[in-house]
Amino acid sequence: MELFEVLRRRRSIRRFQEKAVPREIIEKLLEAAFLSPSSYNKRPWHFIVVDDRELLKKLSKAKLGASGLATASVAIVVTADESRSDVWIEDASIAAEHIQLAAVALGLGSFWIQIRNRMHDEEKTAEEYVRDLLNIPKNYRVLCIIGIGYPAEKKRPHGKDIFEWEKVSYNRFGEHFKD
Repeated sequence: MELFEVLRRRRSIRRFQEKAVPREIIEKLLEAAFLSPSSYNKRPWHFIVVDDRELLKKLSKAKLGASGLATASVAIVVTADESRSDVWIEDASIAAEHIQLAAVALGLGSFWIQIRNRMHDEEKTAEEYVRDLLNIPKNYRVLCIIGIGYPAEKKRPHGKDIFEWEKVSYNRFGEHFKD
């Protein structure tokens, strides 16, 4: 699939078929993450692949809006060692987006569940909840969870109606790029 077609088709899918994602496909998703750039090539990320049904159900309770994980075939928890890079958030975010784009190219659906700076409940952060559940060391921060599977819902690709040319300046802020 051509890159721009992948970009148009990438939509958040939150309902999945009861069909396992083969390990070879999961490896391809991780290869896409490994191909992402990182500041000074520090590559601070660490990925946790979760396909255990009970763990997926527990992860679906990490925060409000994560319930789609209960039907996902697999989740990739995106973490990074904050002691390796001061821009771990950016590095891990690029890797996470590479995973989502690769998922589209491989015929899968996915959705991003923001964990960093979100709450599990009134007393515990979503990051603490996920860290405790998956035994993640303290120096690793949890950015997000990518829920992945074969879509059980169909969404139209993005159209040009989402292009916001008014948010693009040319040479100086406020000088329109396109009339």
